[in-house]
Amino acid sequence: MTAINRRQAFALGGGFVALTMMPMAAHAQVSNDAAQSIAKFTGGKEPTKGRIALDLPEIAENGNTVPLVLNVESPMTADSYVKEVMIVADGNPNSGVATLMFTPLSGKAEASIRIRLAATQNVIAIARMSDGSLFTERKTVKVTIGGCGG
Repeated sequence: MTAINRRQAFALGGGFVALTMMPMAAHAQVSNDAAQSIAKFTGGKEPTKGRIALDLPEIAENGNTVPLVLNVESPMTADSYVKEVMIVADGNPNSGVATLMFTPLSGKAEASIRIRLAATQNVIAIARMSDGSLFTERKTVKVTIGGCGG
């Protein structure tokens, strides 16, 4: 049996650390699917900016619970209403935050929710109207403590 000297022990320890870090490095490089989610929701059409009000804090001290208030300008009648709103966060490992469904019986197209953000990023809302038109709004939120494992 051969004894291991100090250099060999450090080399073995360094190799072990490198092997255990590999899955973490691979996980850190997971790409965000925000652009794909938006393209799927919009069918490739370019949404118009406007009609959506997003109320989010400019700085979120804790990404685990970020308040979001959404309001879409619409008469909410049988002829003209908001059908659904998709909310994505372009810096989260999984971009999908929420999809909200509305009908004319909703009265107003508004919602108040709490979302989780991994880091400083854009929060994007896209509204699909009953006539097929699309509207969008985007806000940047600076996160000091990450909420998705950060």
